Amino acid sequence: MRMSAVRAAIADAARQIVMPAGTAALTCSGYVPDAVAAPHFFVGEYSVEYDKAMGRTLDEAEFTCRVLVGRADDRAGQEILDGLLDGSGPGSLKQAIEAARGAPGEYALGGLADDLRVTRIQGYRWYEHQGTQYVGAELIIRVIGKGAPS
Repeated sequence: MRMSAVRAAIADAARQIVMPAGTAALTCSGYVPDAVAAPHFFVGEYSVEYDKAMGRTLDEAEFTCRVLVGRADDRAGQEILDGLLDGSGPGSLKQAIEAARGAPGEYALGGLADDLRVTRIQGYRWYEHQGTQYVGAELIIRVIGKGAPS
């Protein structure tokens, strides 16, 4: 798997969500941004387990992604974040990202991986990014794919 391409494809998938009326559009990046235009989703750290199958046929990556929401007031920001973290629905990051799995028998992320799954949410808390406070959470995404280049 080419990690930079996988990261960009995850961000593209997240971009497909529908924000509630009157809320700013979700901005997304496949990397940790210098500055955040809230609400913002980005792909942060990742780890890779190589050689999960013989002959470099399978690697497994785990991506830690973050979603940060402005805190105009405590409750409103958390309500927006809760909607983004719902397990389903038009504003669900999980649903939008997992839609990039493709149809049965298709490769995920437009052919970049075999499969992916949003496995959990963690770290629901206040985050500081470039000196600004946001309410946010981390989404953990598991991606499996070929270890050797195609």
